[in-house]
Order: sequence, then structure tokens, then C-alpha cells
Amino acid sequence: MGVRAIMTKYELEYEDIDIINSQENYAEMVAKSGQPLSPCVEIDGIMLADVSGEEVEEYMLKNSLVGSSAKSADSPTDRGCSDEEHERMRGPQSQPVRFF
Repeated sequence: MGVRAIMTKYELEYEDIDIINSQENYAEMVAKSGQPLSPCVEIDGIMLADVSGEEVEEYMLKNSLVGSSAKSADSPTDRGCSDEEHERMRGPQSQPVRFF
């Protein structure tokens, strides 16, 4: 949720890839990132593996992909999703996740 919150904070478009409900997408993430942990975010061909929203924001600021923003994120950005959040993503009512 932290990576999504950063994308929303900067009003950036992104594509979620469902790695929870799709073994094919999970395998693609592992192949591209070289490891099994998520989220992984690919920005302009650079793979940021197993990152928090804070790390994604820091990368984008450092590389001048975004400018600083006084707007706050709408969820914690310093950690990954909880087991409960992952469970909510499973099943027919889940939204597609397009992070690697």
C-alpha cells in the first residue's frame, strides 16, 4: 500500500500486476527482480526489488523523476502490506495489482 500511496501522492499513473492470484505474474516478477519478495517496482527499466514506498519516493526524488511535494501519503510508506492486507487482495473481489 505504501508504494501505491507514493504514486497517488505524486499523481503518477501506474500499472498493478497481480502476483498474489497469478503464478505467471509472480514468476515474471521473480525472473525480472532476481528474488521472490514484493513489492518490486520497475521505473524506466530499473527494477527496485522488495521496496517500501519511502524507498520508491527517495529513488524518484534522487533521480529527478518527481519534485518534492508537501502533500502527504494516504497510507504508511515505510513498510510492506500486512498479512491481512494480502488476504483482502485474494479472491474474486480483489483489484488487480500491477507491482512486481
